[in-house]
Amino acid sequence: MTRLATGRPGRPAAATREAALAHASERFLSGDRVDVQAIARELGLARATMHRWFQTREALLGEVLATLTETRLQAIRARCRGSGGPVLVECFDRFNRELAASVGLRTLLAQEQERALRILTSSAGVVQPRTVAAVQRLIDAEVQTGSFSAEVPSSVLAYAIVRLAEAFLYNDAIVGIRGDTDRLRAIEALLLGVHPS
Repeated sequence: MTRLATGRPGRPAAATREAALAHASERFLSGDRVDVQAIARELGLARATMHRWFQTREALLGEVLATLTETRLQAIRARCRGSGGPVLVECFDRFNRELAASVGLRTLLAQEQERALRILTSSAGVVQPRTVAAVQRLIDAEVQTGSFSAEVPSSVLAYAIVRLAEAFLYNDAIVGIRGDTDRLRAIEALLLGVHPS
């Protein structure tokens, strides 16, 4: 259900929560700073409305990243042909390469590394749990068709895949693996039981 801004008493809503989130997503994807006050001003919203919807800038960024992740994983799976472990590897690899090439993510990590890592990797936030859930849904869909089985519960496998991607894509530059999507694909393939032919 769409939530409308209440605005000032007696005035019509200027925009919806979804419109504010979409606007923030556009700013993020283009590499612009996600500025809550600027978004409120551009959409004709009161700052209090943005605060009521998202509380903090970190929460807004988390919602942007989690929503984009869910949307992209679903869209990528719709485009990938095949089934079982091989299609999961292909889906996760395409998604990881999108992340590695994301202007918005690179900009956020370059300008606000500590905040970015907290938003992206905290189990207490929204990004990591929703990413794990989205990955688990893809795994479960393959399990339900009978084309994939794992030695561990899908929730554990999904968590391992997400944590591995976090390390390879933006968390472990110190050991020289940040952005190494080829090695990430190879290790995710092993986790999913897909071996090179």
